[in-house]
Amino acid sequence: MKEQIVKILTELRPEFDFNENVDFIEEGMLDSFDVVSLVDELETKFNIKINGIDVIPENFSSVENIEVLVNKSTLK
Repeated sequence: MKEQIVKILTELRPEFDFNENVDFIEEGMLDSFDVVSLVDELETKFNIKINGIDVIPENFSSVENIEVLVNKSTLK
């Protein structure tokens, strides 16, 4: 799953290396529009529904946090 998440992130923002161990939000790698696009891509790719209350910066700050979010999100 990690590789699929990195692929989605790289397609969204190819100018960044999402394998780095940095906070994607704090470093400006993802902005609010990117997060909305990312939620849509994750929901489609993994056939899940991400709850609106889970769309917070902390859940999109690293590949690991995104993976936790995907795992806890319910199926459509």
